[in-house]
Amino acid sequence: VQLQASGGGLVQAGGSLRLSCAASGTIFSSNVMGWFRQAPGKQRELVAEVSSGGSTNYADSVKGRFTISRDNAKNTVYLQMNSLKAEDTAVYHCRAWNIGRDYWGQGTLVTVSS
Repeated sequence: VQLQASGGGLVQAGGSLRLSCAASGTIFSSNVMGWFRQAPGKQRELVAEVSSGGSTNYADSVKGRFTISRDNAKNTVYLQMNSLKAEDTAVYHCRAWNIGRDYWGQGTLVTVSS
């Protein structure tokens, strides 16, 4: 397994969760790392991404609530999710990509109850 996501679960609206995605060193070091999500009946969408240099980008819907970070020593990317809303309910997927490379991890389900 090259990308291993964890941390999903059931949380009440307003609560927090932290997702983790552990990657092999060869994948992690030179790739953009990001989180995507797919809700039932909807297309997969970018949630947040972080470059190898630490630059970040967020979907408008999560700005101010979610924070993406990467720990280069642990080859792990995190998604801290605060002030969760029912509309954040989705399967969250970790991805690593660059020119000519594209890796996806298995999804982790986040369910936010209202």
